Amino acid sequence: MMSPSATRAHPTRGQLRSAWAAFWCGLLFAIVNLYWTLGGTFALETVGGQLARAVVERNPAMMFVLAVTVLVKLGGALFALALVQPWGNVFPRWLLLVCGWSGTAVLVGYGGVLVGAAAALEIGVIPAPPEVDWTALRGHLYVWDMWFLVWGVLLGLAMVGFTRRR
Repeated sequence: MMSPSATRAHPTRGQLRSAWAAFWCGLLFAIVNLYWTLGGTFALETVGGQLARAVVERNPAMMFVLAVTVLVKLGGALFALALVQPWGNVFPRWLLLVCGWSGTAVLVGYGGVLVGAAAALEIGVIPAPPEVDWTALRGHLYVWDMWFLVWGVLLGLAMVGFTRRR
């Protein structure tokens, strides 16, 4: 029986680039959440709402959610590398395919819907309620939700390369 590494072709330069870009996107996103988990407050006004208040107030439940979020984002970042690094061969191909395409769908779907909704409010396609927090809305449109969308696209590109490799 052939070893898993013997059955998978080496990734191309483009596949390596997209996987590494997805890794860095996820890692930087995790670092932002870690910063807030450790007490940082910079840019929280761009998140807005109850989330920002809970972080400032050091709400224990929110601190737990943020810590879990850091771990999930780190896992997602490392997952992208599993698609192109030899150590990724320890995982069955079907598992990487299912997790990778599911992750891509979640990131692109979540980011895309939220970016679309925020853009519709920003340009006036959907009338904004008078109490809208424009700083938070624009933070989500241009940074936070867009970050999910970009990460998902980069992971999707890495997945296309992984799917094509045998």
